[in-house]
Amino acid sequence: MNRATDTPRADNAMQIIDAETVRRRLTYALCIPLVRAAMTAFSAGRTRQLLRSIIPLGDGHMFGIMPGALGDDGVFGAKLVSVYPENFAKGRPSHQGVVVLFDPATGAPTCVADAGAITAIRTAAASAVATEALARDDAGRLAVLGYGEQAAGHIRAIALVRSVTEVRVWGRDAVRAEAFAAEMTAATGLPVVAAPSVQAAVDGADIVCTCTNAAEPILLGRWLTPGVHVNLVGSSVAGPVEVDDDLVAMSRFIVDSRAGVLTQGAEFLRAKATGRIGDDHIAGEIGEVLSGAIAGRESREQVTVYKSLGHIVQDLAAASAIRQGADRAALASSKASVKSLRGCGD
Repeated sequence: MNRATDTPRADNAMQIIDAETVRRRLTYALCIPLVRAAMTAFSAGRTRQLLRSIIPLGDGHMFGIMPGALGDDGVFGAKLVSVYPENFAKGRPSHQGVVVLFDPATGAPTCVADAGAITAIRTAAASAVATEALARDDAGRLAVLGYGEQAAGHIRAIALVRSVTEVRVWGRDAVRAEAFAAEMTAATGLPVVAAPSVQAAVDGADIVCTCTNAAEPILLGRWLTPGVHVNLVGSSVAGPVEVDDDLVAMSRFIVDSRAGVLTQGAEFLRAKATGRIGDDHIAGEIGEVLSGAIAGRESREQVTVYKSLGHIVQDLAAASAIRQGADRAALASSKASVKSLRGCGD
């Protein structure tokens, strides 16, 4: 098996694309339209996928399996990923695994790509897609809860779809939050400041992204400003919730997958269990908003929510683009090598 490098590879060789290569090639500018197209196709029924299977492991760890296909004749494959939340404190990714691609023409596996890096980028890209579709056009004040890889990705991605004027971040460790804010200010040029509390972070915010591993609500609906858009990102399984029932009930609730949220959307399921909402509270899928099948934001004062679970079609679209980019790089390198060799013989 060949790593994704700038050297030619045999047509039947499987590429191994590491995290560094993913981060270099899968920019947010590339990934946002990929996710937009994937979710539009998903809601139109043009893709194939099963609900993710999650195997609980010891000490709060999980192993997830996500199979799918980009249409009947499209790339297909699966993501295999472990979730170890404590890794963040140790400087390692909490999500680790691989995305495996198969050739639709031959059925052969063609690519194994780092799932942690793909997940981090495509998740933030999905929130950017939802923000572009649901947030007010003049939304510029961004609040991000969390200071990990997802928080950083969301700041970068949201800034591509809205003119962000200020960013407030919050995390449980004030020292780390301050350091994160300084790091992101230097990296993005945006004015990023650490807030002393969640309430202070979201006060007056136009866009809120929850990117934490909170097991119980940290964000309350009564703290939000009318017209805000909220991306719920941190919880991807039934159980841990980041926001209270009030926030869910008061919002126009848009999801990435209706079937997924009905079985694994923790915030939705908790509000439903208390009798605050029913299944019809799901206004629709983001792919339906993108296609124009349903309305997104209905008024300037409306609170909109996008519940993100993440789906294999996003991973497959991202991995396929990276693989194609690696093929183009290899071809360019090959041509350059041939040209160089010809020059040596002159």
